[in-house]
Amino acid sequence: MKKLRTGYTTGVHTSFAFKSALEGFLATNKKTISKTNKMDNDDLDVTKGCEIVVTISQNIDDLELNEIIHKPYVLESKDSKCFIYAGVGVGVVTKDGLKPLKGYPAINPTPLDSIKKVFEKYKTDIDLVCCVSVSDGEQLAKQTANAKVGILGGISILGTTGIVKPISATSYIDSIKEELNFALVNSYNTVHFTLGNSSYKKATQESKDGYIIEIGNFIYDGITLAVERKFKNIVLWIGVAKAVKVAQGCKNTHNRFGGIDFKDISSWLGKDLDDSITIKGIRELLGDECDMFDDMVYEKTMIRLEKWFDREIEVVLVK
Repeated sequence: MKKLRTGYTTGVHTSFAFKSALEGFLATNKKTISKTNKMDNDDLDVTKGCEIVVTISQNIDDLELNEIIHKPYVLESKDSKCFIYAGVGVGVVTKDGLKPLKGYPAINPTPLDSIKKVFEKYKTDIDLVCCVSVSDGEQLAKQTANAKVGILGGISILGTTGIVKPISATSYIDSIKEELNFALVNSYNTVHFTLGNSSYKKATQESKDGYIIEIGNFIYDGITLAVERKFKNIVLWIGVAKAVKVAQGCKNTHNRFGGIDFKDISSWLGKDLDDSITIKGIRELLGDECDMFDDMVYEKTMIRLEKWFDREIEVVLVK
């Protein structure tokens, strides 16, 4: 089996670049730019290979900043300060409910703390200004939920442990947490979970209130997070095939965690089914009885969710 590659987070790469830029500035007393490319890895991550740029100077006019007006983070050492701004391609937080405060660069606390520790190790008696930028960060951000939660103009600088685990759930679940916290702070009582483009589009068209979050295959994890945050209503928009998996006890509906048990479905229907059949094929085979099958899947999915969470989770089948 191929060994999957790990890597470092954007936060770790930013602290590397900050250290390099700071050393360069202290050696020359001139504006210094340091660049690093995020190491490739086998995680599902839109920032793989992105270029992170850190600029340090004494003069703010030397910095190319995100055009959205924002406040800098202020790092303090014994005799000096360093003001950290969002450069081009790094987002600015414009709404409440996220770890970075509203009105500041979208740099999470852990990477910011790492940068602070680097700054404190170097002795300087002059105040500095710094910006963190990401080349093409505005385009990369379009593949994330940043704009939806009010992070504008670029991506976020993230990281908790510093290590990106290949094909891990960590980054995806962290993004679900961020969106749930945002919904909570902004007084949404209902959260709608969707698994992909079709269900997201359907929820957008038909839901009358609430906040919509794409959770991919992380059904159990996503709902658990919403239950912990005590949302009044939790709605799951799900296709019939994925619903069958949930009904059969799959907490994550990705294929690598298992497939559909068609022998089980045969027992539901009281009919022998070919092993090569699909859910679409079953629905076509049933013809006029297709609605009966959908109703059966709906009921079994509801029962499974109530068993898992000891509360009602509303289900909308997307056909």
